[in-house]
Amino acid sequence: MGPMREEMDAWLAAAGAELGVRPEEVPATELLDVARDVAHNVLRPGAPVTAYLMGLAVGRGADPAEAAAKISALALNWGNRQDQS
Repeated sequence: MGPMREEMDAWLAAAGAELGVRPEEVPATELLDVARDVAHNVLRPGAPVTAYLMGLAVGRGADPAEAAAKISALALNWGNRQDQS
């Protein structure tokens, strides 16, 4: 585990404590992957907003892994969608 991951874990523990969320409830790897896919294939400011959108969906009962897979697939194909317009 590198220093960046250690800092991420410490941040998630502290922020989670403030919000009443246990760190193990946060699919950090999946969220980071989705944020990367959105930032690189759609637009950079869309990454944090998409993470929030996913949080809302999960809070309403969506499976975190399924939501991440759907959003990553959408982001990775975003350019193809625009070409079809």
